[in-house]
Amino acid sequence: MEGMSTIVKKVTQLMVGPVFLYGIYIILHGHLTPGGGFAGGAIIAGAFILLLLAFGNNVINLKKEVAGSSNTESIAILIVVVMALMSLLFGAKVFFFNFLPKGEPGELLSAGMIPLYNIFIGIEVAGAILTIFLSLVIFKEESSK
Repeated sequence: MEGMSTIVKKVTQLMVGPVFLYGIYIILHGHLTPGGGFAGGAIIAGAFILLLLAFGNNVINLKKEVAGSSNTESIAILIVVVMALMSLLFGAKVFFFNFLPKGEPGELLSAGMIPLYNIFIGIEVAGAILTIFLSLVIFKEESSK
């Protein structure tokens, strides 16, 4: 797949940055507004998918192997599990216990562990959606040969 027309490529170049930043905003403000790790991760994956659709899959040299997106999602979910287990190490009797200090309500740093969970869940969701999309692209490429 070579990519799309010049107009689509230029619009993609203009839109990918704001879409990616919006995904980060949704992840970081997930404890204050609707959204969070899943929604922000889906938006970030959408930014990468937009790049792949506009510029074609030759941009990233697709191969049939475990790539960076699958490793990224595995590491992110491992970090979430480790953070959940850390609460048990700090003396709490509850899995996923918030052991960080809580801030002022309504502030960005006001939710203890929740923003950290949102960040790593966002990374995991973005990696998972991108892995699914890339595997579908690889399957299409191999079936068309």
